[in-house]
Amino acid sequence: MGFLRPHAERIYALLRIAAGLMFMLHGMQKVFGMFGGMPAGAPPFIVYGAGGIEFLGGLLVAIGLFAGPAAFISSGTMAVAFFMGHVIPNGGNLNPMLNKGELAALYCFVFFYIAAHGSGIWSVDAARRGHSRT
Repeated sequence: MGFLRPHAERIYALLRIAAGLMFMLHGMQKVFGMFGGMPAGAPPFIVYGAGGIEFLGGLLVAIGLFAGPAAFISSGTMAVAFFMGHVIPNGGNLNPMLNKGELAALYCFVFFYIAAHGSGIWSVDAARRGHSRT
């Protein structure tokens, strides 16, 4: 009974686009050295593996091309990042506020939702199906 229910699909599209673009910026930082780049000594699997997934996954989610599978892979990447980058180095502490992993945890669940929902409106997938407008 929410007052925004008539706009739910458009709000979802905005969430998908914004999350994808922001995620893509993290990939651009790692892969292309933009926005301050990666710290010296970052392992190649982080720079190219995670960075590549962040860039390409973010781009695909933002434009809505195969957004479900791209978001699923991105969600898994963020789950791994949460545990490898935040839980394990902090002695197994699962609290995102204490282990500084709140962004990874939030991306994990936002992308998990996008994986379940799919591309939706305002997407390349909708345009390919002939439903680009709602």
